[in-house]
Amino acid sequence: MAFRTRRPGPATPARTGSRRRRLPLRLLVPVLLLVALMAMLMLRGYVHSEILADHRIRPEAATDKVPEKILDGGPVIDTRGGRTESLRIPDHRLVLTFDDGPDPTWTPKVLDTLKKHHAHAVFFVTGTMTSRYPDLVRRMVAEGHEVGLHTFNHPDLSYHGKRRIDWELSTNQLAITGAAGIRTSLFRPPYSSFADAMDDKSWPVTRYIGSLGYITVVDTVDSEDWRKPGVARIIRNATPEGGKGAVVLMHDSGGDRHQTVQALDRYIPLMRAKGYTFANLTEALDAPSAHTPVTGPELWKGRAWILLVQASEKITDGLAVGLAVVGSLVIARFLLMLLLSGVHARRTRRRDFTWGPGAPVTEPVSVLVPAYNEAKCIENTVRSLAASDHPIEVLVVDDGSTDGTAKIVEALGLPGVRVIRQLNAGKPAALNRGIANARHDLIVMMDGDTVFEPSTVRELVQPFADPRVGAVAGNAKVGNRDSLIGAWQHIEYVMGFNLDRRMYDVLRCMPTIPGAVGAFRRTALERVGGMSEDTLAEDTDITMAIHRDGWRVVYAEKARAWTEAPETVRQLWSQRYRWSYGTMQAIWKHRRALVERGPSGRFGRVGLPLVSLFMVVAPLLAPLIDIFLLYGVVFGPTGKTIGAWLGVLALQAVCAAYAFRLDREPMTHLISLPLQQILYRQLMYVVLLQSWITALTGGRLRWQKLRRTGVVEAPGGPAPRRRTADSTGNVDSVNSTGSTGSTGSTGSTGSTGNVGSTERRPVA
Repeated sequence: MAFRTRRPGPATPARTGSRRRRLPLRLLVPVLLLVALMAMLMLRGYVHSEILADHRIRPEAATDKVPEKILDGGPVIDTRGGRTESLRIPDHRLVLTFDDGPDPTWTPKVLDTLKKHHAHAVFFVTGTMTSRYPDLVRRMVAEGHEVGLHTFNHPDLSYHGKRRIDWELSTNQLAITGAAGIRTSLFRPPYSSFADAMDDKSWPVTRYIGSLGYITVVDTVDSEDWRKPGVARIIRNATPEGGKGAVVLMHDSGGDRHQTVQALDRYIPLMRAKGYTFANLTEALDAPSAHTPVTGPELWKGRAWILLVQASEKITDGLAVGLAVVGSLVIARFLLMLLLSGVHARRTRRRDFTWGPGAPVTEPVSVLVPAYNEAKCIENTVRSLAASDHPIEVLVVDDGSTDGTAKIVEALGLPGVRVIRQLNAGKPAALNRGIANARHDLIVMMDGDTVFEPSTVRELVQPFADPRVGAVAGNAKVGNRDSLIGAWQHIEYVMGFNLDRRMYDVLRCMPTIPGAVGAFRRTALERVGGMSEDTLAEDTDITMAIHRDGWRVVYAEKARAWTEAPETVRQLWSQRYRWSYGTMQAIWKHRRALVERGPSGRFGRVGLPLVSLFMVVAPLLAPLIDIFLLYGVVFGPTGKTIGAWLGVLALQAVCAAYAFRLDREPMTHLISLPLQQILYRQLMYVVLLQSWITALTGGRLRWQKLRRTGVVEAPGGPAPRRRTADSTGNVDSVNSTGSTGSTGSTGSTGSTGNVGSTERRPVA
């Protein structure tokens, strides 16, 4: 049900035609935010080397043979400027090299050990680790060590082409520049070994890398510390024979390196006792420094890269915490719903169950039907009330309709039905006008596009047998559930709303009486000042106010009402946006309930936190489940990620099936549950995010009129009548086959419907 508080003036054709349609800021901001979060996650996965790393393809046949002087030469290979030179480390000089870092755990320990023994080394760092831990690379340079490239993602370059090689080196260099403000001319290929192990596949890569200005450094002795063979064995492996100079290969990352650190602490003094000195590579070769300071745009580009990576790390860590929170909330909510809804069903379905000492309630009831431009639906609504098996009076409050809504009701000539006309003032004003004119103490409220079953009013007022009950929530159902959008909403209503109501009933903190089907004591309404215009969720607002006044609010599952759901994405968006924003307004308005004491404070102590947690916070964080699903599928571990998501889906399916069983609904619509979780839920997330932004920016919303078709009928009823109105407000009655006819009885869509109540609640 939708009301507006003012009518916009007519648009000027020329001005309207020339005006461009712009994406609303409240829509643009959440979309951009979600895109930014996804970009941060993609960057995080990219930097963590969870794609592209070690991916190998079939190499082309090599035609360039490795020169003998390279195979017989030293560990330093210089192919810059067309040269083919091999350099050896002078005798009694050792160049310690560490691959695959920097690592936040082991690299600092290695640096501390080197500093303790006043030794320098060369660290061949990967771009992924440098981007994540730039402070460690900065420390390496500051303490006199040299750094070299070890590619960005650590692939075997002999299996890749020039384009991939360029990308690996340039991105690795970008990370080093951003971390330490330098460029380096040293490079070590992943999976490299001794010079004599170079083959015809890796030699062309070495030559090409030299043409880019890099010196390739392999090793002379391999400590094989990656095997974790023990400290003594690492020292033996790293000791050259006959006092020869050597490039020693070790690792400061890639796993547990405690043996490396322990071996290094013993190795340096042991080798010094044998007459060896330790230096970085250019010191050992008496060559110019491999580091070149970087300034200007290249430096800022590198710093921007590091800043983005660091931001992605922090954001991802925060999202991971949020995922843990929302996962816990989702599981807790499901368990609570399953447990407490079962308690509610067992309690209310006992043979000896009565609502209170005054049962059964037989006193007459006033039914209020606020209506604005409901010509297509109002006849179905009023005729369904006329068929009620409980004594009622019907008050149709026409809120300034322009389509002849009031005339249709008056033309029906049904006994006990009154029409009250007023200028357009909004739904709360229409309801208050109806309350003032109602003759009875029990008041039922419904929407002008809703259809009651004959027993609905009777079932709805039975809880008033308990004098402590101030309001009753009915069971809102969807009539037009045959479409895909309708089926999704149907699942949402049965599972998300009605299971919730059972849970909240047991906890005695029902947050919302749905506008489509609810009942109130006149005394309770008067004590809280009637319907308020403070929020767009007047049904949630009045429910919270009644709680705070000390009344009980309960759920009557047998009081079923059938309503027409939005049938387009645009209408659904508009409706849920209003619900979400209105609920936030109501929570903020009644925030003082958190500190209230006594029976009226129970809602503040239990209900308000649960509503805020399950209806505002959890849905806002819920997209993290799907975001991390996409992340896991792209970056891995794919199998575990999909398995976890299927586990969550299975839990939801169990809850949904249980809810459908409690509501005695056929399970066929649950076939669309997986698709709902992938598509429909994302729409609801963006709607809620948009509502948050509107609330934080102080935006205002107006009531918006949803288009109705008037096809909803109660189960077993006759085919509904549809009405059309011309520009003067004259109304024709159209039967279900589309032919024009006189006014007659009408029904509403059957139980094959979909979700679409006008209850203003956010997606749970």
